[in-house]
Amino acid sequence: VRLLRTVAEAINPHAVLITETNVPALENLTYFGNRNEAHAIYNFSLPPLLIDALIQGRSKHLRAWLMSMPPAPYGCAYFNFTASHDGIGLRPTEGLLSSEDIDQFIETLRGFGAEVSMRTDGTGRESPYEVNISLFDALKGTVRGEDEFQVERFLCSQIVMLGLEGIPAVYIHSLLATPNDHDQVRATGRKRSINRHRWSLERLEEELADPASDSARVLAALQRVLRIRRRQPAFHPDATQYTLQLGESLFGVWRQSVRREQSIFAVHNLTRTKRSLDLSKLNLLATDEWFDLIDGARLTSLQDELELSPYQCVWLTNYEARSVVRLPLRLRRRQCAGARRCPVPPRRRDSSSAGRASPAGSRGSSRQRARAPRQRPRWRAPRDGDRS
Repeated sequence: VRLLRTVAEAINPHAVLITETNVPALENLTYFGNRNEAHAIYNFSLPPLLIDALIQGRSKHLRAWLMSMPPAPYGCAYFNFTASHDGIGLRPTEGLLSSEDIDQFIETLRGFGAEVSMRTDGTGRESPYEVNISLFDALKGTVRGEDEFQVERFLCSQIVMLGLEGIPAVYIHSLLATPNDHDQVRATGRKRSINRHRWSLERLEEELADPASDSARVLAALQRVLRIRRRQPAFHPDATQYTLQLGESLFGVWRQSVRREQSIFAVHNLTRTKRSLDLSKLNLLATDEWFDLIDGARLTSLQDELELSPYQCVWLTNYEARSVVRLPLRLRRRQCAGARRCPVPPRRRDSSSAGRASPAGSRGSSRQRARAPRQRPRWRAPRDGDRS
């Protein structure tokens, strides 16, 4: 991986290397190297642990795993996803879920139409490698069976992912709430085809034109949440993250922006029943006004209990962003016009200086700098030789 990165950077200094390694969690972390291998790694443990949390209605394993995960090295990031063109890998759950948990996980998803792909180890013994199913259908119920909360449960899975440290990625069939495609499995003879549906334009337009369809409901909800998310500095890949201790039924994290001007408490009800969130258990500063980014409701008392509907998610914040935090598609930032090197945003900086200082290394005149629009520095992966 280090050699590939060296060659890629020699060809294009802005290249970003992402490793897709469906291996146990601790082994996956080694692909960061010493900040000299992958810029980003697929967070393969997230999909099975998140599904397990939602079908079991408990945060135990998801919370324990997240607490054990170190922050990504500076200049690197976790590539968070919940579904892809492949199946839901089970190797990343090794050491995180018991064999009984994995068996129940597989049997529950089989009840929702899943296929299971096996692998053979060095001794010739077969074991489950991945569960093949569309994520939308994987969440059509719980270990108790199917229920009426499929859309709510699915949206909860996406909002959890969008709030975690790293760079979020949403699979096209998650945006469209695509169900299992068993016809494609039979046509190709490949189990992975179950989650590789090929929409016809006419059929897709028909689905999206119906506001009551699952595809239209999910796409509209995710578009709205994504628009909200991209305005929040506390969701920057370098923003601080702490896992909250809220009991088994709730899952939550605290995010704080790099410049500390914004906190977001992202809390999610993992169950099919109403749950209460004791606001006094959160570190909500009494000097700030707090509100939910998702539904806009403002908190009138920090000692109350907030009632959460089945699979409801809240992003409680003390900061109302007025502009979009623009993150580049690439982790590296292109060189600024008239600058020898683009600045790396500092890990810690007093919020009072935000947007006032001119970029380090800028060669523009003071007049040019005064005319430059105020914007937050974009994140990039530092290169060897950059000053810390």
